[in-house]
Amino acid sequence: MADAPIKLPTLAPAEVEIENLDGGGMVLRSPQKLGAYANSVLDYLHRWAAEKPDGIYLADRLDPADAWTTLTYGDALTKVRSLAQSFVDRGLSTENPVMIISDNSIENGLIQLAAMYAGVPAVPVSPAYSLMSEDFGKLKYIAELVTPGLVFAEDGGPFGKALAGVDFGGVEKVLARNGGDGTTGFDDLAATTATEAVDAALAKVGPDTIAKFLFTSGSTGQPKGVINTHRMICSNQQALLQLWPFLAEHPPVICDWLPWNHTYGGNHNFTLILANGGSLYIDRGKPAPGIIERSIANYRDVPQTIYFNVPRGFDMVIPYLEADAALRDRFFQDLDMIEYAAAALPRTTWKKLEDLAVAARGERVFMTAGWG
Repeated sequence: MADAPIKLPTLAPAEVEIENLDGGGMVLRSPQKLGAYANSVLDYLHRWAAEKPDGIYLADRLDPADAWTTLTYGDALTKVRSLAQSFVDRGLSTENPVMIISDNSIENGLIQLAAMYAGVPAVPVSPAYSLMSEDFGKLKYIAELVTPGLVFAEDGGPFGKALAGVDFGGVEKVLARNGGDGTTGFDDLAATTATEAVDAALAKVGPDTIAKFLFTSGSTGQPKGVINTHRMICSNQQALLQLWPFLAEHPPVICDWLPWNHTYGGNHNFTLILANGGSLYIDRGKPAPGIIERSIANYRDVPQTIYFNVPRGFDMVIPYLEADAALRDRFFQDLDMIEYAAAALPRTTWKKLEDLAVAARGERVFMTAGWG
């Protein structure tokens, strides 16, 4: 296998500057200087809505038997502006941001971008705090800390108990499906007519504007809120583009389950697609028994250019790839890169991926790792 060819995408030169410190130790630096980066995440949305308005930005489906619901860049900008107008009308602010308590979805993505467009932080919270907790302790803690001005959940069915059981300060609750008395429909907000007030709000958004509050896992005490500015997110995307120039050669396509309340799925992957004019197919499967089959069905539909997962995810996907040559060939046909993070990848798993790639296309696929 070590002799099998490997197809490398266009990458930055593997160079490093070394500074030896007095008394031992060293500092390693990239010789690349960070290039100019976007003023805000919304610059990406405006660019691609102008350059490829009909290009697929987000896609989602609730059931693998259903067709994909797609959102183009042009439609995304229109809906984001309308939603942002509704947030401006409600006087939302950094002190009263938009809290999101449900899973990845087209509506979730639009709500986050619309909040940023209006200069309001988005606060995506782990759905587990609503779905797997009896007392909603962590959800209550976060609500008390951020004092939201509006709370969004995708579906009033599974999230109804949390919406009723947590004191969000009497603020408006927005649902995309299965709403009820006392709630607002997502489509109602998205039907708001955008005015010059939205442009005025966006004009105030800059690199140091807070884009998000992300929360740590709470594995030691309560979850800790982390400020994410537009500068942090956009400079990181510029660094990624300089390290991976292949992103500019053809738009990335991913089918991804990683949660947007986490920096890997929500900042790295979600923004990577937006920054580079790619397409993100939302995978409602997960590397867990009884749900992984959804991912497999999605992989049959969507040839990805980059595959992101955690080691546990690879371990669960590999048996399906080994058992189904058509799925294997579809999975590897367009891949530029495989990346894992969050834990170490066993050498046996790495080798299986290489074996499968060689069987599918006669060459290995470039693999890399994130921190962890």
